[in-house]
Amino acid sequence: MQSIRNRVQQAQRIVIKVGSSSLTYPETGKLDLTRMELLCRELSSLHNAGKDVVLVSSGAIMVGLQALGLHRRPHVLSRVQACAAIGQARLMMLYQKFFSEYNQNCGQILLTKYSLIRPDACMNAHNTFEELLDLGVIPIVNENDTIATDEIEFGDNDSLSALVASLIHADLLILLSDIDGLYDDDPHTNPDAHFIEEVYEINEALMEGAKGASSRVGTGGMATKLNAARIACASNCDMIIANARDFHIIGRLIAGAREGTFFAAKPDPNFSFETCVEKI
Repeated sequence: MQSIRNRVQQAQRIVIKVGSSSLTYPETGKLDLTRMELLCRELSSLHNAGKDVVLVSSGAIMVGLQALGLHRRPHVLSRVQACAAIGQARLMMLYQKFFSEYNQNCGQILLTKYSLIRPDACMNAHNTFEELLDLGVIPIVNENDTIATDEIEFGDNDSLSALVASLIHADLLILLSDIDGLYDDDPHTNPDAHFIEEVYEINEALMEGAKGASSRVGTGGMATKLNAARIACASNCDMIIANARDFHIIGRLIAGAREGTFFAAKPDPNFSFETCVEKI
């Protein structure tokens, strides 16, 4: 159904999520600055077209590991959080540099489950987003890994990006990953897996087929993306899973290209933002 994808072209408030694997060289795990610069250019172009743009970006811990010369993620939580503190600062420094080259202002928002479960903190987060967008700023969102614990962490930015889309009443959520979209099985291991172009209902069959797909660098697999789709679609937000190998895909999607897997919004009158946060 071509007509339903036309809503993508009309979307005014857009959340784009980029995972760690989409920002790094697969051979070294280090940041691919050329790709990062292209991402900022694409988002700047969207912003210049009059769209509200929010970027949910992973990568803080990975950048911190590289800065400290560590070759693997530490097992001690406090060491991981130290890596996040170093990496988040460096990541934002790069985003500010690249966005400034295209005359854009960006701002940092770090969230935890605790900050979204508490009604007052959640409202403050919503108000901050609204003010930044009203001022023409591109918010850059990540989980606050420096203070998150097992009990209050999101665990992946797929879920976080869906909650952000719900919180700010976005029209469209784009999850960029290292896969073309949703398949009925893991295409990395099953060459006969079939691509699913559009989804109107997320059922158990879809969830079962998504269990095996995962990314080498990121923490979220396809199952987390389907959970994100459930949140976004129930919040009246369309969602697309698409391949991040070429960030030009952002512009193509907004122009109406039939790429990736499109999840049609299906508002749920019983949807509860607080319940979704608690279940993650």
